[in-house]
Amino acid sequence: MALAQLLDNFSQLAGPYALPIFALVGAFSALHYAFRFLNAFTSIFILSGTNVRKFGPPGSWAVVTGASDGLGKEFAVQLAQKGFNIVLVSRTLSKLNALAVEIESKYPKTQTKVLAMDFAQDSAADYKKLSDLVQNLDIAILINNVGKSHNMPVPFLETEDAEMEDIITINVKGTLKVTKIIAPGMVERKRGLILTMGSFGGFLPTPLLATYSGSKAFLQHWSTSLGAELQPHGVQVQLVIAYLITSAMSKIRKPSMMIPTPKGFVKACLGKIGVTGTAGGRAGTITPFWAHSVMHWAIESLGIWNSFVLKKNKDMHVSIRKRALRKKEREAAALKKGH
Repeated sequence: MALAQLLDNFSQLAGPYALPIFALVGAFSALHYAFRFLNAFTSIFILSGTNVRKFGPPGSWAVVTGASDGLGKEFAVQLAQKGFNIVLVSRTLSKLNALAVEIESKYPKTQTKVLAMDFAQDSAADYKKLSDLVQNLDIAILINNVGKSHNMPVPFLETEDAEMEDIITINVKGTLKVTKIIAPGMVERKRGLILTMGSFGGFLPTPLLATYSGSKAFLQHWSTSLGAELQPHGVQVQLVIAYLITSAMSKIRKPSMMIPTPKGFVKACLGKIGVTGTAGGRAGTITPFWAHSVMHWAIESLGIWNSFVLKKNKDMHVSIRKRALRKKEREAAALKKGH
């Protein structure tokens, strides 16, 4: 009713010019959305990103955190394939050593270094070891992949303090501290690429994953801000947004049109560096996998759906929590019966 009254008042004031003005505004809006659609379409399906070799010559290094499994492992393998030496950082030394052997046997010219580091401990000694390890290396690429989510969806008020602390320590403090070690060398050399793993959980507020969602939202603003600071020094910073991927964290094993394997996701990511149209034009952000990007664009473009998406997000995680709790009860009952 208020809108109708407003339009009526405008028509009276504008007189004979009202119709042309409305037509002009309508045409401008149509053009605006057509341009956004074209930009998204070409970004998602046609444009290629910056070749990662631009960020460092043969013999330069990539540092990958959370490297022993999933996305981190795949980033390490695919960057080794592209000719980078690799520093592997993660919690389990045996897995890191196995991956180092795998990489060096596949790519004999590739060197690897490993550092076993539990980011949840927030150990100054561990960060000193990392700093010493990379001190004389030409680090061209940093993959901030280490991360932690909740063990299952949980209301914030029921979140265990230890889990909350681990999520913030790993996702936020770990990412910042590693970047602060690596980035100065990139600035000095006037080249480099920093990729930080974001999430739809940071792009969209996610009930029952509130702490994780907040940590990823923090990384969105931090990464974009850092990118603006480092861009004059030749260092490119990108937040990488992903929906679900088959991994231990997502607890999903079977890929689908919406859920790629780590291999498929990393290939898409390394092929879309700098193509921000994949993320609805958000500065310093890419959503590289095509199905995730289409969903991102639709949500960004149809802002009126935000409350709808929030409700659906909550309902989905409530359902996941119920299933997880039932499974936990069954396992406890089976264990009790076994004794």
